[in-house]
Amino acid sequence: MDLTRWSGKAVETATVWTDANQRVLRELVDFSAATAREGVKLYAELQQKALEALRVDSVEKALTILEGQAQMLVRSAERMQTSAEQTGKSIQETCTAAVAKIKDVCAQA
Repeated sequence: MDLTRWSGKAVETATVWTDANQRVLRELVDFSAATAREGVKLYAELQQKALEALRVDSVEKALTILEGQAQMLVRSAERMQTSAEQTGKSIQETCTAAVAKIKDVCAQA
């Protein structure tokens, strides 16, 4: 293999990895932003319910509100888990595609 062809493969390989790195980074940034939004939303909802619990006139109503808070936490955790799974799947697909492209580049004579 001559130097020109070797250099071309090196450039193609670097391009594939750069593209894959950008996609993975974009996925991680999107996941981080979604997690932050979820956290802010949950915090606001919990604060609102805590204030409601302070204003009620019976322990039973307060406990019902606190139960609702627990359910909010569970739903929020489920949404974050789903988002994390989707992000992980997307990153895995990106890496798998990058490896396949690099194999193709290396297989070319």
